Parts: sequence; C-alpha cells; structure tokens
Amino acid sequence: MNRTVIGVGSNIDPDTNIPKAKLELTKQFRVLAESQVVETAPVGYVHQANFRNGTVLLETPLSRGEVTKILKGIEGTLGRESGGKRFGPRTIDLDVVVWNGQVVDPDFYTRNFLRNAVLAVLPGFENP
Repeated sequence: MNRTVIGVGSNIDPDTNIPKAKLELTKQFRVLAESQVVETAPVGYVHQANFRNGTVLLETPLSRGEVTKILKGIEGTLGRESGGKRFGPRTIDLDVVVWNGQVVDPDFYTRNFLRNAVLAVLPGFENP
C-alpha cells in the first residue's frame, strides 16, 4: 500500500469546493487523516481572493501516476479549468505533496502553510 499526502486548496467558493473534494477523495481512497484548513494569501498572481489550504493523508494500492490522474479528474468534476493563469484563481487544486515518505512537491520547502499541514497529518515527518 502507498501512503500519500495530498494538498487541497481553493479560492473560488472554498467552503463548498473543499468539502466536495474531500468527499470525492473518500470515494476513491482510504483517508487516514486530515489537517485543518487555513486561509493563505495568494502566491505569484496576487490580485485574487485568499486561498484556503490543507492536506489529506491517503492510503492506496494505486501508483502515483494513477493517483494524479484521479486528482485531475476530481478537479475537472469540480469545475477547474485547465490552462488557466498560473497561480490564478481555482475552484480546487489537488496535488501529491508526499509520496511514501518522500517530498515530491517543492512547494513543501517554500510554503510554511503546506509544510505545517503535512506535519499535521504526518507528525514527526522528516524528509530523508
């Protein structure tokens, strides 16, 4: 079984879209833990609403590629448009951050909210 931490974020109706995304994750994977959702300022393109971000720890027999494909499908179902402005507004953003104990998203190192959310679902986590 693979364990992965998924970053979950939204700044378009996050009170609706984040719970919907989490519900879809429970339909596809075994959810082991969830962090709190915190409000964060946008990065890059700053002329937009603040984001709400958190993480979910999942367990799955699927490969990382298969998980990513499912995440993109959930994003599409919730109305995320592909090809939009980089770092722009989005209904939902789902990203693999940690895969089997390895950080695979470099944002972990530069965004304190993401690192804190990972540590909330993986207490004592240290990236080898």
